[in-house]
Amino acid sequence: MDQGPLVSEEIDAAADLIRVFDKIWPVKVAFWLKASDEDQRYLYIASDSIKDTNLGAAYRDVVRMVRHKPSPYLDVFRIKVIAGTNPLASAAADVIHRYPAPLATRIGGGKFGGLTVDDGYIYPPSVASAVP
Repeated sequence: MDQGPLVSEEIDAAADLIRVFDKIWPVKVAFWLKASDEDQRYLYIASDSIKDTNLGAAYRDVVRMVRHKPSPYLDVFRIKVIAGTNPLASAAADVIHRYPAPLATRIGGGKFGGLTVDDGYIYPPSVASAVP
């Protein structure tokens, strides 16, 4: 089943989570991505501090943060934490470096970090450092 467009409530709820997550795990880049072979869009949060050895701890922090401030627009099962070296994180960081702007960047369909995607939304770097 195809998912509808990303709505501002989802964007804002995720931005709040990213800001809190950044205090423990410095965020390199964060983005929503709908892979062509997936039914849902996922929020990816990438940090250079995340390694294979502490991935479980990062996920536990996400679960704790989402439970602390629940939102109907943020599902913990649609959040993926990844290393800053992940190809998807690198692709998002490349987009930010190519098109620096204080605003988010939307991406259309095509190849992204080795995946075929339908759409995406990359948060500007200021989201993680912004004061809520």
